[in-house]
Amino acid sequence: LALAIDLEVTQGLIVAVNQPRPATLFGTGKIEEIGHLLDETNSGLVIVDHPLTPVQQRNLEKHWNAKVIDRTGLILEIFGRRASTKEGTLQVDLAHLNYQKGRLVRSWTHLERQRGGAGFMGGPGETQIEADRRLLQERIVKLER
Repeated sequence: LALAIDLEVTQGLIVAVNQPRPATLFGTGKIEEIGHLLDETNSGLVIVDHPLTPVQQRNLEKHWNAKVIDRTGLILEIFGRRASTKEGTLQVDLAHLNYQKGRLVRSWTHLERQRGGAGFMGGPGETQIEADRRLLQERIVKLER
C-alpha cells in the first residue's frame, strides 16, 4: 500500500503480536529494535499494518521520534491523493476529519488552560485540545452540509 503513494520502503518487518500492549502495541524489546532500524535507515515514518489506538500511535511516535500511521491512516492518505472529483475530495476530507477527531490525544499538554476570547472563541478556560476538537467538529458539520 505504501508504494501506491510513492513512499520509499526502506525496511519491512513482520512482527507477531501475541499480547498487544495497551500503551504501545509492541513490547519494549521490539520498540527498541525498530528504533535502531529507524536510526540506521534515517527513516521518519513507520507504517503499522494493525489498527492503532490514538494512545498507541502517540506513544510510538514519542519512542521513535517518527511519524506513525496505521493501515486506516494509510488508506485514507491513498484515497486523498487519488480523489479526482470535488465530491470524492469532500468525502475523503470528511472521513479523514472523523479519523483525526479521535486522535486528538493530549498532544497539547504543554499548554494549560487558555484564556478565552470574546464569547465565540470558546470561553474562559478552554484548553487547546478542546479548541481543536471544536474546530474539527465545525469543519465536519460544514462538510456534511
